[in-house]
Amino acid sequence: MRAVDALMECLKAEGVDVVFGLPGGANLPTYDAFVDAGIKHILVRHEAGGGHAAEGYAKASGKVGVALATSGPGATNLVTPICDAMMDSVPVVFITGQVRTELLGTDGFQEADTIGITMPIVKHSFMIQHPTELPRAIHEAFHLARSGRPGPVLVDIPQDLSRADIDYEPVADIRLPGYQPTVEGNQKQIRQAAKALAAARRPVIYAGGGVVNAGAAAELTEFATCDRFPVTCTLMGLGAFPGTHPQWLGMLGMHGTRSANYAIDEADLICAIGARFDDRVTGKLSEFAPRAKFIHIDVDPAEISKNVPAHIPIVGDAKHVLAKLIVEYRALAPDGERLGDWWKRIEGWRERYPLSYKDSEDAEIKPQYMVQALYEATGGEAIVVSDVGQHQMWAAQHYHFPKPRRWINSGGLGTMGFGLPAAMGAAVACPDQLVCCIAGDGSVQMNAQELATCAQEGIPIKVFIMNNGYLGMVRQWQELFWDRRYSQVETGAYPDFVKLAEAYGATGIRLTDKGSLVEDMKRAIETDGPVVVDVKVTREENTYPMIPSGSAAREMVG
Repeated sequence: MRAVDALMECLKAEGVDVVFGLPGGANLPTYDAFVDAGIKHILVRHEAGGGHAAEGYAKASGKVGVALATSGPGATNLVTPICDAMMDSVPVVFITGQVRTELLGTDGFQEADTIGITMPIVKHSFMIQHPTELPRAIHEAFHLARSGRPGPVLVDIPQDLSRADIDYEPVADIRLPGYQPTVEGNQKQIRQAAKALAAARRPVIYAGGGVVNAGAAAELTEFATCDRFPVTCTLMGLGAFPGTHPQWLGMLGMHGTRSANYAIDEADLICAIGARFDDRVTGKLSEFAPRAKFIHIDVDPAEISKNVPAHIPIVGDAKHVLAKLIVEYRALAPDGERLGDWWKRIEGWRERYPLSYKDSEDAEIKPQYMVQALYEATGGEAIVVSDVGQHQMWAAQHYHFPKPRRWINSGGLGTMGFGLPAAMGAAVACPDQLVCCIAGDGSVQMNAQELATCAQEGIPIKVFIMNNGYLGMVRQWQELFWDRRYSQVETGAYPDFVKLAEAYGATGIRLTDKGSLVEDMKRAIETDGPVVVDVKVTREENTYPMIPSGSAAREMVG
């Protein structure tokens, strides 16, 4: 069979039920193979939309997402989603077409060095140099993408090789001698961690997206409730621990709660699980948690002690390590009363510094209330996908995520334009669940063309635009740190999002009244098909609390 037909067989063997892509000259053979393959293909309107959709699919389902593009500009349009997937450890296989082998290096039409361009932002990449290499490369790509620390893998296929005939035999086993991720964790280190936790007087569990990736949310909750451990999560870890649990401190970091950040600042022991001590969390690194010793659990050994030295490092998968840590900790039968004073301190912060805002006195919709209204309208049960900006932080603060894989956003790269196509991918992955996208009027326009894909494919996402007519987060920084010298941040009154939605075949709704917002949102949710809801909010509201960039947690403002 043709190599591209073998490619389809490999995708089916890997359990792929849907791919996102856009055809072009260099991947025409691949698209011809789709005609008979029996794999659902969703035609996106821009390759970046396809890449982010594959990310949303992967984040919502836990399966490997797949995105396709042609050579040259098709491949370079995938650079942002590839980098986004790398930063957030998202398992996606990107398959790109390439010019014919005799044209490589000649600056042929739509030629680009896709492997060279993407090398710093992939977990691994394959350049197919002989058609018989393709089946094994595809299976290895999926194995690499999903195992260890998940991430993006690229497979670049020259057009002439993709249509060559090969003798296809299914690949039965994948063994990569140089790639053997450690998943179990060192038992001695785990025992040391249990002893340190049992002796700690001011411990904090700091969980990241690695807990979600590992499917370890149940183990995290069981571990935290072995004792009265306070728990905080990163932006990427929200939902790994129930947002309504009494031991939940809220998110930590730049726009986290005061109780979470103050607890981290005064902790004597921090147990970091599947987190990488990102600068949005640590603030001024030399001032981060100055009284604490650190247990660091991560499947990627490169992350341990990269930013903050670990006193007890444990390389391993969070699910496996936590299961063992629970057993070791319970065997010690520690004194639970030792944390009484610590919880009194935490409860004092909670009482004194709750997440709050000054509500409007008229019908004007405050952005924080918009998120709270959506939480009420959905009963907290939706998959919420956010774009990047102020709305992302308000969503993280005010939508209380009860489960993992209900919160999907771009954390490490902070990609505006991520939200709408990622919501599309999440809805494809979870067709029986409500998927809501919270976007800004600036970010939603960066991939608004995927509304056409949603309309054509009947993907019923509900997009709630927090419309303040600004690039809000940039405006906030210019207000606070640049003497209100607003420069190129006003997006104005364009477009008319209701008309734009209708032009794309979606339903458009505009909301301006706080009093009826919850019921109006419920009606939007109940409307069939894709819906765009333009919610007019307070124009110059700031996202607080906030740790100014480069400052310590104790220097929070707002």
